[in-house]
Amino acid sequence: MAHSLSRSQQPALDRLARRADRLLRTLGDARLGVGLLVAAGLANLVAAARADWRWVLDSPPYLIVVGAILITGVAAVAVRIPPVWREWRHPVPLANSRDVLATDVPMTTELTGAERAYMLEALRSAGYRLFEHATPRSWLVAGTRRGWSRFAAIASHLSLVLLVVGGALGTAFSEETRFGLFPGEQSLLAAPRPDSTSAVRFDRLDAAFDERGRPLRFDTRVTFIRSGQVVRSQVLQVNDPGSFDGYLVHAWTYGPAVELRVVDLGGRTLFDGWVALGGSATGSRAPFVELPSLGATIGVELANADANLARLIVADGHGVIDTTILGPGERRRLGPTQITLRGFGAYVTFLSRSDPGMGILFAGGFLLVGSQAIAFYLPRRRLDIRSVTGRLIVRVRGERFDDARAELQRVSRVVERALSMSGGRG
Repeated sequence: MAHSLSRSQQPALDRLARRADRLLRTLGDARLGVGLLVAAGLANLVAAARADWRWVLDSPPYLIVVGAILITGVAAVAVRIPPVWREWRHPVPLANSRDVLATDVPMTTELTGAERAYMLEALRSAGYRLFEHATPRSWLVAGTRRGWSRFAAIASHLSLVLLVVGGALGTAFSEETRFGLFPGEQSLLAAPRPDSTSAVRFDRLDAAFDERGRPLRFDTRVTFIRSGQVVRSQVLQVNDPGSFDGYLVHAWTYGPAVELRVVDLGGRTLFDGWVALGGSATGSRAPFVELPSLGATIGVELANADANLARLIVADGHGVIDTTILGPGERRRLGPTQITLRGFGAYVTFLSRSDPGMGILFAGGFLLVGSQAIAFYLPRRRLDIRSVTGRLIVRVRGERFDDARAELQRVSRVVERALSMSGGRG
């Protein structure tokens, strides 16, 4: 009963297998994959052309296209792996094609079993995996050298999928934050939220320049902090960012700063800290000190970089009250205030970026480069050798981009040498 039931179920299972195979081949069709890649490329071009169209990359249709690319790529790989595996493990004779190169090796006698074995051993030593097709009336051997390199071509298809998916994930879920810090200040690496505890503290900038003002060294020493606890210190350099809790931290820009202490005429401290010189590169900070209790503003600019002098200007709603120039350690009355210039330093603007697709993107890039290197520098070679009256027909085929004439000569020499050593060639 169980046997008859299983036999009755077999046609249904066969139909299901055929439908699954057709679906897999449809999904893995190169035309479908190219169409989806073109659609994704157009979406990225549109988003890159205008900043207000970046929403296209966050829209459900774009994510659906990216998901379809992933499915198509996986299906294409699944469809191509079995025939590549079979061809590698069990080589078959070459089909007639204009890409097939052929030559004849003359013989004076028919090959014996020992001579065939000697020739097969020589070809295996040359790197070929062989499969012998022998009948009482004919003899043919088919072979593949570096058949595994065909998997590199399949990997290159998969790498394109990884690149698209990694880029899409980065576009949809990446997080980028810019912030400026004075020495001793710290900031979260992302927008404030309950689970965000990763931070960086700016400790010191060590920069050196040549006589033309070109940077020789630009080292930014920082300390990474998690949940208020110091984790480690690191020196950030150009093209060498820091990595912490999934964030890449770059020292983006820098500029001069001055440390001031401002008190009123009664000795009450109004300001004690750093002021950026030359603009608002720190983001929300400008080269001004607001003094609401006095209704005044202090502006600061670099007067003489070589002499380390800063110009300070006090103004209120009616105009400029007073101005002076100070050097490090100097103190002077300026309008209704006493100002001490403690010294010069620098601020640094940091760029913090978290990109969940970066690992996939790099994996796709490495896979693409590696697979192409294997495909081009270690190409697959195929051959077949057929015995006919008085000669051996040697045929070799390389990849479409590969000139297999040198390989044909090499195989012919191997066959001739094997025949001469076994005594089968005149």
